[in-house]
This record gives sequence, structure tokens and C-alpha cells, in this order.
Amino acid sequence: MLTALETTARSGEAVASPLFPAGADRWQDWFLLLKPRVVSLVVFTGFIGLFMAPGHLNPVLAFTAILCIAVAAGAAGALNMWYERDIDALMQRTRRRPIPAGRIAPGAALGYGVALSVASVLVMGLATNLCAATVLAISIAFYVLIYTVWLKRRTPQNIVIGGAAGAFPPLIGWAAVTGSVDVLPLLLFGIVFFWTPPHFWALSLYACKDYGRAGVPMLPVVAGARETRRQIFGYTLLLAFVSVLPWALGYVGRVYGLSAVVLSLGFVVASWRVLCDQRDASGASRGGDGPARQAFRYSLLYLAGIFLALAADKIF
Repeated sequence: MLTALETTARSGEAVASPLFPAGADRWQDWFLLLKPRVVSLVVFTGFIGLFMAPGHLNPVLAFTAILCIAVAAGAAGALNMWYERDIDALMQRTRRRPIPAGRIAPGAALGYGVALSVASVLVMGLATNLCAATVLAISIAFYVLIYTVWLKRRTPQNIVIGGAAGAFPPLIGWAAVTGSVDVLPLLLFGIVFFWTPPHFWALSLYACKDYGRAGVPMLPVVAGARETRRQIFGYTLLLAFVSVLPWALGYVGRVYGLSAVVLSLGFVVASWRVLCDQRDASGASRGGDGPARQAFRYSLLYLAGIFLALAADKIF
């Protein structure tokens, strides 16, 4: 997708260095190191948390808060890629990432991630408040230390516990406005938390061989496809219950409530199709996309729809 951009001297010849190996993509690779697709989802849920919060935040400060969330998420992604460069090199879908492909040196990536992490937290504290900065720091530490370093290579429950890392943005956005954490953002945290296992396990069903090759104990590798399908369906039911709680408890109105019911029913149907599927653990599809791949795609639409429904409910 991105074209190569080599480092050149005045003579036009490529220059190699510990920070910029010969043939490096320069800014494109530094951008990819931030995991932009993940950042976009984090920014979206963080913005909705900020938008739903009572009170008012100066637009410039609100933009700064969202920018800090984006930079922090990217920094955590860079640190994740630095630590996982060995297993990334073994997996088909990650072996072309900047570090395993040799386009960015590991030490440079580490410094990049640490610097952006510190900067994002400091700016958040200065622009908004200590509560938002603290939750932002916790989110980075949780993703890097708890999920990446401790859980991912040790237990098939890595996604269940580690899912909390991606659930912090609504809390951070809310705290940026209010300086505190309340029940509604905690419910939004719960939605993302229970969304994460069926989302990633659906991915791992059809990427099972990749995880097995890298020695990552994802659930399909350790427990098999059948148990993974049961877990996906079970967590989807829990997610459906949690998703309607903001409406059932009176924190939002009917626009969200109806949207959450419809979207959750769709996810339950998609997960039921995964449960009934009889494909092998790789999730390979013969003659079209398998239910696991379809459920993974729907999960992305689901989360976007749920959070858009929150905004729509407040507007209308």
C-alpha cells in the first residue's frame, strides 16, 4: 500500500545507519509502527466518551485530548511491535512489519514508543487534568506490560484479560471533560472489554496456523476450534447483555437502546453461525468466506455502530 522511500544523501545514494537501515521507508514505516488501524478505533471510542461526558471542554483542549489518546495508543503499538518482533517475523500477516522486515532498528522503535508515551501523558495532564492523564498512563502500561509482556505468550486467556487495554479510551475521553470516572463510561469500558474476546478469537480461528507457527497460545491453538467457537458464542451473549445496560439503567435513551438490541442480535446470529461451523482450526473457507471471518468483520461494524448510536442518542 505504501511506496518505499529510501534515505538519500546529497549524492542520491542510500545511507544506512542503526536508526535508518538501508531501504527504510522513513516516515511511512514510523507511521505504520503506530498501528494506525488500531489507533483509528481507539480514537473513535475515546471521542465518543468525551462527547458523552457532561460539561464543556474548550474545542482546542478537546482536540488535544483526542490527539493524546491517539499518540498514546500509537506509542503502545510501537512498544508492542518492538517486544514482539521475534514472533512477528514468524507470522505471515506480520512479517512485513517495519521491525522484522529490517526497515526500523529495534532500539529506535523502543525509544520512539517510550518518548511518545511520556509525551502523551504529560500533554494530557497539562491540557486537561490529572485523572485523564493517570488513566491514559494506566492504559499504556496495561497494554505493554500486562498484555504484551506478561499475558500474550503465557495463557490463552491473554485476550480476555488483555482486552481491558483497548477498553480505556471511553474512560479517558470522559475524564478529560469531567476530571472523574462515572458509571456510564465504566459501562462503555465493559462493552469494549466483552467485545474483545469474540472479535479476536474470530480472527484467531482463521489465522490459527500463524499463531501456532509463532508459538502464541491463542485459544484455537491450545484448546482447539470447537472450544473457541463455544467461547465466542458465550462472550457474545455476555456482550449483548452488557450492551443494553446503558439503556436499561436509564443513562441513555431509546435510540441507543433499539440500536443496541438490533446490533447485538446480529452479532449473536453471526456467532451462532461460527458455533455451528465445522471447518478445521485454520478457519479455511472453501468456496467463500467462512463464518469466523464474517463474524470478525461484523464485530468491527458492531462496535462502530454501538458507539455511533450513543452519539445519535445524545443528539436526537
